[in-house]
Amino acid sequence: MDIEKKTYERPIIKPLNSGLMNKFGTRTEYAPKTHIDGVKVKDLIAEYGSPLFVMSERQIRENMQSAQRIFETRYPKVQFAWSYKTNYINAVCNVFHQEGSWGEVVSMFEYNKALKNGVPADKILFNGPDKTDDDLRTAVKNDSPIHIDHLDELYRLIEIADDMHKKPRVAIRVNMDTGIYPMWDRFGFNYENGEAWDAINKIMASGKLNLIGLHCHIGTYMLTPSAYGVAATKLSVLALNIKKRYDKIITYIDMGGGFASKNTLKGSYQLGTDAVPDIEEYAEQISSALLNAGFDTDELPYLYLETGRALVDSAGYLLGSVISNKRLSDGRRSTILDFGVNILFTAFWYDHKVSPAQEFSQYTEDTVLYGPLCMNIDVVRENVTLPPLNAGDHVVVHYVGAYNITQSMQFISLRPAVVMIDMKGVPHKIKSSETLEDVERNELLPSHLSTFEL
Repeated sequence: MDIEKKTYERPIIKPLNSGLMNKFGTRTEYAPKTHIDGVKVKDLIAEYGSPLFVMSERQIRENMQSAQRIFETRYPKVQFAWSYKTNYINAVCNVFHQEGSWGEVVSMFEYNKALKNGVPADKILFNGPDKTDDDLRTAVKNDSPIHIDHLDELYRLIEIADDMHKKPRVAIRVNMDTGIYPMWDRFGFNYENGEAWDAINKIMASGKLNLIGLHCHIGTYMLTPSAYGVAATKLSVLALNIKKRYDKIITYIDMGGGFASKNTLKGSYQLGTDAVPDIEEYAEQISSALLNAGFDTDELPYLYLETGRALVDSAGYLLGSVISNKRLSDGRRSTILDFGVNILFTAFWYDHKVSPAQEFSQYTEDTVLYGPLCMNIDVVRENVTLPPLNAGDHVVVHYVGAYNITQSMQFISLRPAVVMIDMKGVPHKIKSSETLEDVERNELLPSHLSTFEL
């Protein structure tokens, strides 16, 4: 009888560090991630290559349906709008649109993407500070709600509206003190110093714009749900004062996004799965603030939500392979992977959960995970407890559905393919891996530089 010879693993002495722990102790995830929605990780890599982004259609739909249920059971008038900047792969966007989400964009690039995907123009919320005159004319022509960010945009829009003989539907973005610092006051008009009310008065006095909404986006990865209650209360005060002074009903209050996903922030005392509030907590704060603000029942504004990260992060995975292992000068184990911060940009601020994609033994070791780039900052994890990984082994990085694809860069390595696993467990390539021809497509070479001798 043949007996399989096990791979030798050297004995490891692990120091016992007496220090602070969360209520779960020094918990580390040891379970391998061998399948995604029933599909083998190794099969995905074999067919589509490594590294590889994988999106779960099932998880997106479950996240979206859950968020809708949570908000709609607390507030009677809710409309989600998918944040294109979070992940603008068309297949991902269209899953959200199929679930009833409108589009939320911050550039004409994203605006045209939403139109091409079939989103009606009057259901595209146009945010952002960088709208050209042509952008504004297109939005006015299409009757898209325009969220005004600053006075220069306001004045230009008044001129454009007058020139086009149209009365565009507009909202203003409001920034405010919600008790969270540093305060996001770069965008929009400030509530406390009167800028917001000044912009409202200018809009109403002009007679050229139809003020229908108020918008805020108080921050990103917000861990304090009560801040949203403060923001919703202040926007409600503005809306009620507009009704009182101008007899004008504000039809919607847009609370933006910023809800946290289950990722773990660098330096966090607890894991993200333990520290991040559930979406119910955000919903409770926002809905209670609006319902208690004093609106007449028949004049309750719609609640618009531009939630991105919290709805898609958990649906995204990055699969990769081990290139090699090294010992650093201080004795630590370092593992080099075939992906780095060029495609896992959020590694700069998250300690992403990383799981081996194959079974492993009980031995683990503190490890530094590096990418393949020729930069010292190409660190996927500064410290993570993992079993020894060998060259050719595979890993799965969790919670990467938000911002990594849209913020990935072609640096040293070409960007990988993106696959979506559908509701039946069938993988579909939704974006091909980048090629040299893709990168050079827009390059122009002067004729005198076309030849050389070495």
